[in-house]
Amino acid sequence: MAAFDIQIYLKERKSLVDRALDRYLKGSKKHPQALHRAMHYGVFPGGKRLRPILMLAAGELFGARHGLLLPFACALELIHAYSIIHDDLPALDNDDLRRGVPASHKMFGEGIALLAGDALLTEAFDLMSSPQVARSLKPKTALEVMHEIAHAAGGGGMVGGQAVDLEAEGREADIATIEYIHVRKTGALIHVAARVGAKIGGADAKALRRISRYGDFLGLAFQIADDILDAAGQDGGKATYPSVVGLAASRARVQELLRQCLKEIELFGKNADPLRGIARCIGERVL
Repeated sequence: MAAFDIQIYLKERKSLVDRALDRYLKGSKKHPQALHRAMHYGVFPGGKRLRPILMLAAGELFGARHGLLLPFACALELIHAYSIIHDDLPALDNDDLRRGVPASHKMFGEGIALLAGDALLTEAFDLMSSPQVARSLKPKTALEVMHEIAHAAGGGGMVGGQAVDLEAEGREADIATIEYIHVRKTGALIHVAARVGAKIGGADAKALRRISRYGDFLGLAFQIADDILDAAGQDGGKATYPSVVGLAASRARVQELLRQCLKEIELFGKNADPLRGIARCIGERVL
C-alpha cells in the first residue's frame, strides 16, 4: 500500500472546496455587481482552505459523504473570508495587502468591502439552512452544527477574540491573554471545523471529545505558528507568543500542542492520516 501523501490530499480537497464555493457563489454577475465582485474577490483565489479541508477530513474519518459536508465546509470558509475582509479594514488591522494583492477595501472602497463581508457571513447561513441541506441531513444534526458554527463565529468565539485582540494593541499582554485571543480569534473556527465534520459523520460521544480536543490543540498551534512566521515583520503592537516568550519557546509550544493533537487521534488508525498530515504540516512551517 502506498504511503499517504498529505500534499496530494490537500491539493485534491482544496480543488473540491474551490469548485463548490464557485458553484455556491454563482460567479460575480448578480446585481448589484460591485457587491458580488467584492464577495468573489474576498473568497478567490483564497488561501490554504484549512478550515473546510479539516471539516472534510474529520467527516471522512467517520464515513460522511462529501455531499453532506461541503455546504457546511464552504459556509465556514465564507465566514473566514468575511472575517479577513473586515480584519483588513482601517478600523481594525489597517492592512493594504492580503496574500500579496490589494485588500478588498483597497479594490472596492471601505463601504463595499464592509458590505461584502456582511453578505458573505449571511450567505454562509443561507447555505447551511438551504432546503437541499434540510433534505439531506437530519434536522436535529443540521440545527446543532449550525448552532455550533454560529457560536464559534460570534462574541464567544472569533469576534470575541478579535475584540480582545483590538483592546490589547499597544499594551503589555501576558500568555493567558494571548491564548485567550488565539483560542477564539483563530482557534474557534478550526475547532468547530473538526467537530462539525465528526458530528455530520455520526461520531459517538467519546470520539467527538477526542476530535474536539484535537481541534483545540490544532487551532492554538496554528496561530502560534503564524505568530512565529510573522515575528520578523511584527511592529510590536500586536499581542503575540514570540513577543512574550521568544521564538524558541514558541516553537517548543507548537511542537507540544501538535504532539497532543496526534495523541488524541492515534486510536483511529490509518483512517486519521489526513488529520495527522494536517497537524504535521503546521509543525513543519516553523521548523
